[in-house]
Amino acid sequence: MESVWDYPRPPRLERTDAIVTITHAGVPLVRSTRCWRVLETSHPPVYYVPRSDIAAGALVQAPGRSYCEFKGDATYWTLTEGGAPVAWSYQNPTPAYAELVGAVAFYPSRVDECTVNGVVVQPQEGDFYGGWITPDITGPFKGPPGTRGW
Repeated sequence: MESVWDYPRPPRLERTDAIVTITHAGVPLVRSTRCWRVLETSHPPVYYVPRSDIAAGALVQAPGRSYCEFKGDATYWTLTEGGAPVAWSYQNPTPAYAELVGAVAFYPSRVDECTVNGVVVQPQEGDFYGGWITPDITGPFKGPPGTRGW
């Protein structure tokens, strides 16, 4: 078991060879064993998928940006022109997260299914967060009402 309270701040970036899949509307978008996990105190892991492991043409860049104090400026992605963002990336991250160039993180709450080694992911609560909760991850997790200020 991993407790999110054992994860560091600033977040740790680590490679994983877990089988990560993402499906939406019956269409397989991702199957990868070359992802990164970002592990940050109070957050379930976020999986970043290499762009080359995402179905060709699946993502369209969306308007808007946000800023992470650790990783830098985020770019958002949709599945259709004008659709709601389903993913984000750091196209020019800070040096500590340079390995994330060319990788995309999906919100598990905004696609039909994400899995890690065949286990269906439970999305992290909250409209801002994109953590992937599996049975081996324990909280409490930041995200539900009343936890944003943690």
